Amino acid sequence: MRKLAWLIAVWLGAAASAFAIDIEVAFDDPVLQERYLSLISEIRCPKCLNESIAESDAPVAADLRREVRRLIGEGKSDGDVRSFLAARYGEFVLYRPRLSATTLALWAGPFVFLGLGGLVFWRILAARRNQPLDEDWSS
Repeated sequence: MRKLAWLIAVWLGAAASAFAIDIEVAFDDPVLQERYLSLISEIRCPKCLNESIAESDAPVAADLRREVRRLIGEGKSDGDVRSFLAARYGEFVLYRPRLSATTLALWAGPFVFLGLGGLVFWRILAARRNQPLDEDWSS
């Protein structure tokens, strides 16, 4: 019975480690660890598309987590890490893409549509102001 309990414990330990996403050793410095966790939650997995590399268990996400850990360990800034990954995988891997000529429509689009909506609303109000009021509402 003791051997069976030991076998089950070993099996559960192996199964738990198989589901662990980031098995790398944490940074000794809590500031670096916080930067690492923040960065991996802001980088999109190139394979999963709707998950960050912190959430994904895809092999490419594990490689990117190791790469981010290495770059932070080398003293690179967050911007350097983002630039490195964007150069390698494209702006798509960044959940918050940088402002550039290619992403200008993405950043300016909501403001343009808000302005157009306001213009249409103003024009409708101006057109209704010039219409006569109908006095006979009772019939």
